[in-house]
Amino acid sequence: MKSNKKTLVLGASDNPERYSFRAAHMLKKHGHEVVPVGIRKGQVAGMDIHTDRPQHPDIDTITLYVGPRHQPVWYDYILDLQPKRILFNPGTENPELERLAHERGIRTEEACTLVLLSIGQY
Repeated sequence: MKSNKKTLVLGASDNPERYSFRAAHMLKKHGHEVVPVGIRKGQVAGMDIHTDRPQHPDIDTITLYVGPRHQPVWYDYILDLQPKRILFNPGTENPELERLAHERGIRTEEACTLVLLSIGQY
């Protein structure tokens, strides 16, 4: 399958009950290159979860699975990657981060990655 949008999954987890786990698997299944980043080492969808904030200059989308209370420590990392868009999954909505993203020309969307993939709108 041809790779589509390189997506960084922020809040990646090796716990099958977590939505970030499901998203990493579904993104990969749909042909997207996935960069899993989290706070704990582990594996998801056959990939190591990065805990060191890797630099990728060509990220299309950052899909958030980190709640707004824990996002401020990630602001610089997220914004410095200069993704084309940031997806705020349910429960991650954050007007402050959306404003900062818009100031840098980054699109934001409040939507569920799993739903967008399942309906072909990712």
